[in-house]
Parts: sequence; structure tokens; C-alpha cells
Amino acid sequence: MQTQTFTVSGMTCQHCVASVTEEVSELAGVTGVDVDLSSGTLRVTGQDVTTEQVQAAVAEAGDYSADLQ
Repeated sequence: MQTQTFTVSGMTCQHCVASVTEEVSELAGVTGVDVDLSSGTLRVTGQDVTTEQVQAAVAEAGDYSADLQ
């Protein structure tokens, strides 16, 4: 199990948080997703989940981008 932490830009409300959470949660291997709106932080826990997969899921959720911390 590994945890990756990202900084997500573009989120402005709880709907944004829900969208990002939903898209990232659907990735194969993801077992946990924690999104904090105030800090813009996304923590993803899982097995065999790449940075690129997470970044693509965040972009799919809306007009957001994620940078690995």
C-alpha cells in the first residue's frame, strides 16, 4: 500500500471536492481518497496507482490539475 499526496488547483467548493473524490476513487487499485479544500491537498492510498492515472482522473473531474508533492 502506498500513499501519494498531490496539490490540486482549481477547486473552489465542496462540489469540486466531491467530483475529484469520485473520479479518483474509481481508479483500479485505489483504496482511499482524502481531499481537503482549504489546503488543496489530495491524498491517494492504494496499490499500483500511478501519478499519471491520478492526474488524469483529477483533470477528468473538471477544470482541475494535480501536482505531486
